[in-house]
Amino acid sequence: MKRFRFLLVAVITILSISTTDAQVLDPNFPDQVYLKENTRTRRPIPYTYLREADVMWSKRVWRTIDLREKFNHPLYYPETRIQDRRSLFDVLKDALMAGSITAFDNPAMDDEFKVKMSKAAIEGLFVQWDSTNQVEDPNNPGTFILAPIKTELLSNNVKAYWMKEDWFFDKQRSVMDVRILGLCPMKEKQDPSTGEVVGYLPLFWVYFPQCRPVFATAEVYNLKTDAERRSLDDIFWKRMFQSYVHKETNVYDRNIQSYYTGLDALLESDRIKNDIFVYEHDLWHF
Repeated sequence: MKRFRFLLVAVITILSISTTDAQVLDPNFPDQVYLKENTRTRRPIPYTYLREADVMWSKRVWRTIDLREKFNHPLYYPETRIQDRRSLFDVLKDALMAGSITAFDNPAMDDEFKVKMSKAAIEGLFVQWDSTNQVEDPNNPGTFILAPIKTELLSNNVKAYWMKEDWFFDKQRSVMDVRILGLCPMKEKQDPSTGEVVGYLPLFWVYFPQCRPVFATAEVYNLKTDAERRSLDDIFWKRMFQSYVHKETNVYDRNIQSYYTGLDALLESDRIKNDIFVYEHDLWHF
């Protein structure tokens, strides 16, 4: 009986040790004091079912998320991926290369998710080669040979995002709600002669509902405590970002920059956001 108990305890101990070793990267030098399982196994919160008959008012707006703003830094950093954290662009890049989400082409003119990008087009967007570069042949001085230069699109090249979303009032639940439809990363556009940043260039659109399962398992830095890391899906679900409106649905299909500039454009952006707030407020004003 004692021998049986000893064997049972030994088997349980061996199984527990082997299970623990399989869950960490290096059982001899684990980089954490406990096993992180919460974020890695999370699923996105499902949307509430919505009928067309229950939408009594809606407004489509396009926003710009500027990652240079301090409040948006959790979406930008880290510039170089670390063990448990990646920037928003690196999460999108990994998911696109793995084929778990789809990228849509012609982002400047088409935001309706029509033209899908092929795997070769996506790879060519992330890595480009300059085949015209020449260097002197060390084995044959005086002659030049081709030496292609590799240029990789990195996370620190993307400083802004376009976001497309729908605001609507659901009379079934009596709430003003919002659904994000798409994201478009914007890389810096530089003057080739001076190297000065002269604007942003849209790369591709991704369909946000398709990205949510990927975002739900991607950790984001929490300033208060490392024990409660939020996910990218939490950041967008809870609206924990700063942005400004650059377009709303209108009869001309034009953005704000086409008829306002500078401070007037910012005031017009605030006017659109205030109209949405006032509409909801007036429904409950007696």
